[in-house]
Amino acid sequence: MENLIQLSVCLVGGLLLSRVAKKLNLPAVTAYLVAGLLLGPYCIGALHLPGIGFSAPQQVAALDLFSQVALGFIAFTIGNEFRLEQLRHMGRQAITIGILQAVATTALVDIALVVLHLINPALISVSSAITLGAIAAATAPAATLMVVRQYKADGPLTKLLLLVVAIDDAVGLVLFSASFGVASALESGTISLVSILVEPLTEIVLSLLLGALAGWVLFRVEKYFHSRSKRLSISIGFVLLTVGLSMAEFEAGGIQIGFSLLLVCMMTGTVFCNICDFSEELMGRVDGWTTPLFVLFFVLSGAELNLNILSNPMVLFIGLVYIVSRSLGKYAGAYGSCALTHCSDHIKKHLGITLLPQAGVALGMALTAQQLADGEVVRSVVLFSVLVYELVGPTLTKRSLIAAGEIRVEGRTTARQKNQPKTPVRLDK
Repeated sequence: MENLIQLSVCLVGGLLLSRVAKKLNLPAVTAYLVAGLLLGPYCIGALHLPGIGFSAPQQVAALDLFSQVALGFIAFTIGNEFRLEQLRHMGRQAITIGILQAVATTALVDIALVVLHLINPALISVSSAITLGAIAAATAPAATLMVVRQYKADGPLTKLLLLVVAIDDAVGLVLFSASFGVASALESGTISLVSILVEPLTEIVLSLLLGALAGWVLFRVEKYFHSRSKRLSISIGFVLLTVGLSMAEFEAGGIQIGFSLLLVCMMTGTVFCNICDFSEELMGRVDGWTTPLFVLFFVLSGAELNLNILSNPMVLFIGLVYIVSRSLGKYAGAYGSCALTHCSDHIKKHLGITLLPQAGVALGMALTAQQLADGEVVRSVVLFSVLVYELVGPTLTKRSLIAAGEIRVEGRTTARQKNQPKTPVRLDK
């Protein structure tokens, strides 16, 4: 009973606070995160009122399944952007930008934190510095997608952004696995090529294969049904199935094998939308069904944020260096790679800012990094950065899309009306 009351309070509270956010011209996702902070263990939850808020982090963790399912639907929706026609126009650019901006961000954060180690070795170790550099490459697809959906953003920058965010997760996975393998080797004195190269590449390949198979099977099953409601139910069922399968882990031939939830569900959506002639209408219906789930996802994400880290000056200082260097890396990496691929001035100027949000993927990496000697420092720094990026990132994304002419001025549209750019913006010069 208490869990149901908590979910109800999260959903209603997040939606009510979004009305306040609208008055302040803030994205709804920011309101959901703030609602989570207020309901979390450090605010209303500290009052220990039954069902009202979360009195302990364990209560939030108990509802983690909702977050995993929401991430699955987010990835499935982003996979819908990988349509062949769109990939022919900007696929090469998206791949190039996705890889280069992630590598540039990792390199810049690595340099900044290693220099910090050389100045004061007691602050942070080299292994933690290079691990944080890899975590910095990750971008939160959830916050980005929510801003795009809320304001019905549309245009070259929006299309490229969704592609780059999707590619960024695969690149970030490889960078983190390699960096964490090197960091572990520095601490143990032994290098394992299996953990550095074989396991991350195996995870990516198997995730893409599982997602492709699920997308094809979903299409074949959908063909047996003609009712819109039944097709919607089948789609929801398959996303739940892929989320469940992606949680499987096993060992084969000495290699630890797992799957990336985001890549599996993303590939499911990609294959399905490219082979199914009624996928557009169906994806629209899925989007409408998932709105309450996404609200819960962000409220729970806000409740998970640990405000105790704000009392640690060392974490705040390292976190500040991390945030500044990551932000510079994202912006400079995106700007340079956009210039290299001959993107328009609008895209060069604004894409990097829209890549700043960071959340679930980074937190998952930080959890793994706790195995390092000072892994708690890594986790605390990432928690602090997520707190900042999740509260500020959506607003910056919104402003960048408005500046690029891909969102109409607030108040001119409704949720049923699609935005169009004020002026046509070309992808290429």
